Amino acid sequence: MLVEINQLVKRYKDLIAVDHLSLSVAEGEIYGLLGPNGSGKTTVINCMLSLLSYDSGSVYLFGKEMTPTNYEIKKRIGLVMQNIGVYDELSVEENIDYFCGLYIRDKNLRREAVNDAIKFVELDDFRKFRPKKLSGGLLRRLNLACGIAHRPDLIILDEPTVAVDPQSRSRILEGIKDLAHQGKTIIYTTHYMEEVEYLCDRLTIIDKGKEIITGTSEEIKNISSKGEVVTMDIFELGSVAKERLSQLPGLLSFNYENGKANFVFSKGQSHLIQLLRILEDFQVEVLNISVKRPSLNDVFLEVTGKELRDNV
Repeated sequence: MLVEINQLVKRYKDLIAVDHLSLSVAEGEIYGLLGPNGSGKTTVINCMLSLLSYDSGSVYLFGKEMTPTNYEIKKRIGLVMQNIGVYDELSVEENIDYFCGLYIRDKNLRREAVNDAIKFVELDDFRKFRPKKLSGGLLRRLNLACGIAHRPDLIILDEPTVAVDPQSRSRILEGIKDLAHQGKTIIYTTHYMEEVEYLCDRLTIIDKGKEIITGTSEEIKNISSKGEVVTMDIFELGSVAKERLSQLPGLLSFNYENGKANFVFSKGQSHLIQLLRILEDFQVEVLNISVKRPSLNDVFLEVTGKELRDNV
């Protein structure tokens, strides 16, 4: 494994910010680290990079123990944090060159790396622009380029698509996929579950510094106690019909409001045909039907008791 975190503990007096957390990330993997605000994600990353001391446990990167002075490992890591970290007085090209120059001293190699990074994030037309002249999405792309220009093997991305336009978001996500295809290993944090499902090979959900669950998106969705989620547009639903529907076997929850009925069933066989038969018996007209499985966000809410997006 390229990243090995074993029984990591970080305390702030009486507060346990990271509670015996273990996780491992394989080479070439895109690994999601998810949790509500205050769950310990940033603390884990800072401890992993030796930017923060910890009380017990161990961190191994590239097969070697990570320490504050292990610069050979540090130069193989790219860090792109949520807060934009560029210099307003430098142009796009100068910013990327500056951050790349912290790791690559040879001018010819650095020029090649900077040009590759600019092309990668599609900022070639903005080389001479200062950051203040860039849109939020372009600024995010610049932030990404500054973090990866030195061609690191391990890339840590913390909320790289927050508050960006759809075009820039799509380009950033495609770029992350490209990096993984190049063999880069990526640790990814986000509040957007659709990004996790699109990008991540595996993920860990943490809360209060503890691992809640680890697996692929499909594996995690399968642990939900919920089965089918059925939504129907119904013109009118009488009280007797409501009472009968509320007694359906396997029904976890049912509500009807403003012409929309929502049914959540437990895992197992499909209940849709039985549901439609009852509605037919009561001569209820169904205008539209949607059937879906629990989403990753549904499972997140179920296992943490918190809505991920509400914690942005």
